[in-house]
Amino acid sequence: MEGVSVLEWIGTLPFAVAIRRSAILYLFVNAAHVLSIGLLVGAILPLDLRLLGFFRKVPVEVVGPFLSRAAATGVGLAIITGFCLFSVRPLEYAGNAAFLTKITLLALGITNALLLHLTPQWRAAVKGGPLSPRVRLSALLSVAIWTGAVLSGRWIGFLSE
Repeated sequence: MEGVSVLEWIGTLPFAVAIRRSAILYLFVNAAHVLSIGLLVGAILPLDLRLLGFFRKVPVEVVGPFLSRAAATGVGLAIITGFCLFSVRPLEYAGNAAFLTKITLLALGITNALLLHLTPQWRAAVKGGPLSPRVRLSALLSVAIWTGAVLSGRWIGFLSE
């Protein structure tokens, strides 16, 4: 791989070449990415809103673990499909401010969720305990971070024109 950057190498991967050559394959990978993001946001936003005090009749101990796993599945699928889309034009995307913002927010969102899930306050909340200020702050950050990530993702196309 001497003389070839990692970004250039990513662009030569077989799936990257296949996606670049096939509009239909690109369409399906793009649709899978959008659906993955839908799963992530569709799970995390209701959970965050519940943790912030909305929908008080919905028990956190019931929806918390389920929606967390659904959001984690969405994140995993979005990363896989997003990497496939990135591989089509890695040099261009690596210099795109919106893409870099999205990746930064993605890392922050995952870190926020992991840190929350490691706390005794989260474990207490999913056992029916009180929603601590730590849990509520994490939920508020989550809403802002994931909303920003979605907006940044939409912004990518406008900066690559």
